[in-house]
Amino acid sequence: MNSLQEKLFDLVARAATDLPEDVESAIRRARDGEEPGSSSRGALETILQNAALARRNKAPICQDTGMLNFLVEAAPELDYFTFKTAAENAIARATELGVLRQNCVETLSGRNTGNNLGYGCPNIHWQPQSNGSKSRVSLILKGGGSENVGIQYSLPDSKLGAGRDLEGVRRCVLDAVWQAQGKGCAPGVLAVCIGADRGGGYEECKKLLLRKIGERSEQPELAALELRLIEECNALGIGCMGFGGKTTVLEVFLGARCRLPASYFVTVTYMCWCCRRHSIEL
Repeated sequence: MNSLQEKLFDLVARAATDLPEDVESAIRRARDGEEPGSSSRGALETILQNAALARRNKAPICQDTGMLNFLVEAAPELDYFTFKTAAENAIARATELGVLRQNCVETLSGRNTGNNLGYGCPNIHWQPQSNGSKSRVSLILKGGGSENVGIQYSLPDSKLGAGRDLEGVRRCVLDAVWQAQGKGCAPGVLAVCIGADRGGGYEECKKLLLRKIGERSEQPELAALELRLIEECNALGIGCMGFGGKTTVLEVFLGARCRLPASYFVTVTYMCWCCRRHSIEL
């Protein structure tokens, strides 16, 4: 393998097998906050044991190794097609070695491609950088359970009583968490984009998932709403895997993009407790 392919293979393997420290610490705090003997505490303890075993044995943290999302801040010297080829070769090798599950299905035929490669797989979000910058590659592995409970709202929404303001955004997020219950493998990490077009909202949410637990928005009004939503989501009592409990979400990240005058979208992406994301510099 060439150097780039080797680095990308290591990134894929680490993302699949090594839960980020900030996420693991948040899960540990959630476990300690649950009642002894409760189902939620027991489930969180099992999650922590599983994460430790996965790291020790270099095995996937979850059987669903997810869709691979590369977010690349590309210096001028990094060629897109060179990167794409190296990434595809790294993914094929990781699949062959069992680091990744065969997770790519051709939609119309239902055929599994067998190597996690196909049209749209992997997702590569390419952001060119200026001269003098280093290339940074981030990888998010996002499973189907959490992806299934993502949702997008168009405001105003009369059913929720949600207008085109932060109170309306708040109502959307609480509704999304309530609808998800434990089906997104709670406790989750929420990424919420306010504005943008429909596709841009989901793209921004992927970027928000790169923030570390506890990292607040630089915009004061969004930072305040993040903290409020964490408290209110956890007050819903859904708990780990829907068993009931004090921790339903580990974190809420908010971001905003410019929008069309006629549109006001609130895009909610739900990441499961297995918040797999790592980054490298090239």
